[in-house]
Amino acid sequence: MRGLYRLSYTRGVTSTQTAQISALIVDDEKPARDELAFLLKRFTEVRVVGQGKNGLEAVALIKEHAPDLVFLDVQMPGLDGFGVLRKLVERKLPVPHIVFATAFDNYAVHAFEVNAVDYVLKPFDRERIAVAVERAKRMIEGRSATSGRLEALLEQLSTPKSKAGTPVKLLLKVAGRLLLVSADEIVCGTIDEGVITVHTREIEGVSNFRTIEELQSALDSDAFWRPHRSHIVNINHIKEVVPWFKSSYMLRMADRRQSEIPVSRTQTRRLRELFKL
Repeated sequence: MRGLYRLSYTRGVTSTQTAQISALIVDDEKPARDELAFLLKRFTEVRVVGQGKNGLEAVALIKEHAPDLVFLDVQMPGLDGFGVLRKLVERKLPVPHIVFATAFDNYAVHAFEVNAVDYVLKPFDRERIAVAVERAKRMIEGRSATSGRLEALLEQLSTPKSKAGTPVKLLLKVAGRLLLVSADEIVCGTIDEGVITVHTREIEGVSNFRTIEELQSALDSDAFWRPHRSHIVNINHIKEVVPWFKSSYMLRMADRRQSEIPVSRTQTRRLRELFKL
C-alpha cells in the first residue's frame, strides 16, 4: 500500500505505522545523483529504490517500481524531465509525486504554477532537501493527486497552433535561460541525437519538443517546410538555394550561422515548386 501511513488492526484496535516513501533519483550527471543519494540517507522515511541517468531510464524505472516520489532532473539530453512526464501521461502510467531538480531557478516558476511537489536547485542543500521531503510527505499522506497538476504543467509548456492570428510562442533553453520566441522569428530547426536545436536570426537554443514531427505540427504548415527528415525550415528565411551534387540542393538560411540545410531527393520537387526552379 502506497502512502505515508499503513493501518493495522489487532483485536479491533486500530494503530498507525509509519511507512517509508519509495523514491527514484534521475539525473544525467553521476555526481549529482551521488550527492542527492547521500543527502537522502539521513531521512529514514525515504528509501531510494533506483537511479536513472536519462529520461528513457526514468520512464522504465517508474513503470517498474511505481515510486511515491521522483527527484527528476529537468535538463537532460534527449528526453528531458518534462519529456518524461509527457511519456507517463501518454502511456497512462501512474504519475508519482515530483521534485524537480535543476541548476536554473527559471524552472521553479513552472513547477509552482501548477503546485507540483517542489523543486531543488543544484548544488543541493541539505536544509532545502529536508523541506522538499517534508512537503512530499504531507502530500502523500493527504493522497494528493499529481496527474492533473502535472498534465496542466505539460499543457502550459506545449505550443499549440496559433488561434485567431495570435503568433505561436516556442520555449527555448539558451545558455541557462528560458526564452520565448515567436514562430515567425524561427529560421530553422534541426534534430541531432534526440535533441532539437532551433535557430532564429539572433539566437539558437534547445526546444522541449522530442521529434521534428512534433515541432512541425505546432507550426504554420504554410510557412514551415521539412526539406529533410532531420530539418525544418521557415521558407521566409531561406537566404539562398545552392545547387549541390547530382542535381541536389542545399538551403543557406538567414540565421547568424547561415546554416546549410540539405534537401532530400524526395523533397527536391517541392523545392522546385516553391521557387519555380
